[in-house]
Amino acid sequence: MERTLSEQELVRRQSLEQIRALGIDPYPAALFPISHRAHTIKDEFTDGSTAFEEVCLAGRLMMRRIMGKASFAELQDSSGRIQLYVSRDDICSGEDKTLYNTVFKKLLDIGDFIGVKGFVFKTKVGETTIHVKELTLLSKSLRPLPIVKTKIDEETGKEVTYDAFTDPELRYRQRYVDLVVNPSVRNHFETRSRLIKTMRSFFDQRGWMEVETPILQPIHGGASARPFATHHNTLDMPLYMRIANELYLKRLIVGGYEGVYEIGKMFRNEGMDRTHNPEFTMMEIYVAYKDYIWMMEMVEQLINTICQEVTGGETVQVGEDSIHFTLPFRRLPMLEAIKEYAGVDISDMDESAIRLACKELGVEVEASAGKGKLIDALFGEKVEPHLLQPTYITDYPVELSPLAKKHRSKEGLVERYELFINRQEIANAYSELNDPIDQQQRFEDQLRLAAGGDDEAMAMDHDYVRALEYGMPPTSGLGIGIDRLVMLMTNQTSIQEVIFFPQMKAEF
Repeated sequence: MERTLSEQELVRRQSLEQIRALGIDPYPAALFPISHRAHTIKDEFTDGSTAFEEVCLAGRLMMRRIMGKASFAELQDSSGRIQLYVSRDDICSGEDKTLYNTVFKKLLDIGDFIGVKGFVFKTKVGETTIHVKELTLLSKSLRPLPIVKTKIDEETGKEVTYDAFTDPELRYRQRYVDLVVNPSVRNHFETRSRLIKTMRSFFDQRGWMEVETPILQPIHGGASARPFATHHNTLDMPLYMRIANELYLKRLIVGGYEGVYEIGKMFRNEGMDRTHNPEFTMMEIYVAYKDYIWMMEMVEQLINTICQEVTGGETVQVGEDSIHFTLPFRRLPMLEAIKEYAGVDISDMDESAIRLACKELGVEVEASAGKGKLIDALFGEKVEPHLLQPTYITDYPVELSPLAKKHRSKEGLVERYELFINRQEIANAYSELNDPIDQQQRFEDQLRLAAGGDDEAMAMDHDYVRALEYGMPPTSGLGIGIDRLVMLMTNQTSIQEVIFFPQMKAEF
């Protein structure tokens, strides 16, 4: 169905045709040589400086103040905004004043991409400005940008924003507009980039290798989650988008690598909320000859390093709370945490007794939930809301961890921890199970859960068991949710704020 154009869009399309009629290409393909960015000029230029006598910038036209034969404007590039001074006699040659009188004053619009060449000076009020000597239209914008207005409150001295582009659904659907009119949003994603670079550097310096594993997998394994399913026509077989890359990475440890990691997308066909998106980014790492205790020490060093790199300190403000990443982080066994925060000791309870405890505490659970899911539900409702500061929850029941090694000294538990910060899980780690017979039995237990109605239970992976039968050394593995870690470091409460294009319902 053809879309009805707004009045502003119709005017812009008319301007486009007039520009073409003047012999100007509104979408030129020629190279435009950029020499400087706005922020560099504003940070470094001083009166009398000769370093900026010739500059060339490109970006969006974001403001114009027409003043007869000369005008002021603002150009926004990837680094910020800078003022332009545009004079008719400078950008036009001879008697032909069309470029200024017609194109600049009448046919250009807010949001158009332009290129300018000129020199830098300061106005009488001290504003760093580019005196434009040449102006080129680089791309005509056919839709008007939302106009976000700001002014300084005379009483408080603070900048006040009007008509802001703040509707979350519009911002997430049209992230390209969000990034233009809300420059602070860019900071979230620049922080995300620095965070991932810091993580890579931390691992690379220790000699661990970054690898890639399949996104389409014949078996949904490595975590308890509902997968996205598809079908491969040539092979005539079902495939699943990976819910985790764990089992492939551990195959590489079997193959002889002592440290491998991967940063990539995972896909889980589950609910969506402020901390869950069906497509999300995980980092998983596996290091041979290590255990989960060693991994705790490594992870707190990693996150402390990331915090210092992206924030400049060891403390992050999240809402009204200050979160401290000073070392070491607190360590608290899972069953002790339930006893401390829920007031019930379930360490010697069987499944029926734990189900009764959940009922008495008002924790709702599904009828098909086994012992592991009951404990997980009790923990999630009664303990997680208290875990503000970085806390390792350790020593999980074996029913919750089909891929973790049995605890060396505590019957019925495994050597696993999850790192909680700001009341949500950030990382998950094990001493990896490398006994193929035990692993086979754990997979069979998962099959029984699936037969009982658990659609998040793991599938049997015969090839992975075969790999273990060739021998895997003692190994520690870790997964970190990149999106949630970025949320922490940028003081965001919604995962959609730190994903460029979060999943949305279909619009068209």
